[in-house]
Amino acid sequence: MKTVEEILNAKGRQVWTISPQATVIDALKLMADRNVGCLVVLENDRIVGIISERDYARKIALRGKSSVNTPVKDIMSTTVYHIHLQNTVDDCLQLMTQQTIRHLPVEESGKLLGLISIGDVVKAVIDEQSTTITQLSDYISGKYIGT
Repeated sequence: MKTVEEILNAKGRQVWTISPQATVIDALKLMADRNVGCLVVLENDRIVGIISERDYARKIALRGKSSVNTPVKDIMSTTVYHIHLQNTVDDCLQLMTQQTIRHLPVEESGKLLGLISIGDVVKAVIDEQSTTITQLSDYISGKYIGT
């Protein structure tokens, strides 16, 4: 079973962040520029929230508010679930499903180390299944050498 650390080693550890005082329009521009669906909101190097496209759609667009004048802190999700490097793909899937979230910051000793998305988790599951299928196919056809 793949760990969060293995996923981060493969995809990279870049995390895009924003201040809670920044405007929502600045957050949207950063998400668009970086082609990401969320930003981790940091204050004094501490995670205080997450702002996602979903937050924008539900808390600005549908309510007729202005993204130009609204600070990120007014619409960010303040309940932030996180995971650790040693957590598994299954741990991520379980937490994401239970909490209906799409992004999990990776944290160790209060330090932000990366971000795992539902796409990263699905890719890891598909990779594992593909490996298993190849091994089973090789075994059935007599190509499996074993270890």
